[in-house]
Amino acid sequence: MAFTRTLSITGAIALAASLAACGSSSSGGSSSGGGGGGAAKYGNCKITSKANSIKIKPAVKDTLTVQTTLPAQGWWNGTTASSIKDGYEYCMAAELANMAGLKNLKIKAVSFDQLVAARTHNFDLALAEISITPERAKVVDFSKPYFDSNIGVLTKKGAGITADNIKGKRCAAYSGTTSVDFLKNKLKCKSQKVYPDSQTLYQGVLSGQTDVALLDTAIVLAEAKQTGGKLEVPGQYKTGEKYGAIYPKGSANEKALDKGITTLKGDGTLKTLSKDYLGPAFGGDPSSVPVWAVK
Repeated sequence: MAFTRTLSITGAIALAASLAACGSSSSGGSSSGGGGGGAAKYGNCKITSKANSIKIKPAVKDTLTVQTTLPAQGWWNGTTASSIKDGYEYCMAAELANMAGLKNLKIKAVSFDQLVAARTHNFDLALAEISITPERAKVVDFSKPYFDSNIGVLTKKGAGITADNIKGKRCAAYSGTTSVDFLKNKLKCKSQKVYPDSQTLYQGVLSGQTDVALLDTAIVLAEAKQTGGKLEVPGQYKTGEKYGAIYPKGSANEKALDKGITTLKGDGTLKTLSKDYLGPAFGGDPSSVPVWAVK
């Protein structure tokens, strides 16, 4: 069952300090902005885009409704939709809301499987570190790419896993991600497992149920940092994947939102968001992680 909870900025900030992870698969929260004569205010984001520079027909009046999957530190800083007030994708969404002249930004947490299978409704776009693939494009519409990504290798610290021995290890990915296809059809570890979500995937490595977790390099770097050094990312595989926003199939807003995303990429806003939120969250530069070849 999904539920949505709408909060003012003041309420969201107050709750951010007190809410713990609730484990809910779907929740929501919203921040209020100006949306009229100048740059709006959404959470902690420093809005730099031009207000009312694009025009859309939102699913909810005066509101940009954005779906995502949690947790995703660096991208969405908070444990629940109602506690988030900054992060790369949150502030990217805030910039788009401001550009569209919308007063509110509503965040809804959903299942990744549901999202990429087009089983969610009543939203304007989804930002959830989603790799653009031909298969997914059959059921959802993607935006212009806004981030490049590889597949990272997450292991216990000092596990000694290398490009030469990884195929003999217990490897895992999580359902609905491109890492599953990479694991099964390219890396082909001797032992393979698919977890239902990122939290159980990470716990599988920490508990010793699996040796390797495969997921986007940026995401696993952030998770390794969150564990205080218990996990590490010894390597990554170059896949040429790119992240795109998802729009409801046939959305009339695609052209306008693509214009907004292209503007944010071209004027350096997304690069600034990466520096402000992804660098600190990752605890390292993704480009510095050794690139492994499948052997």
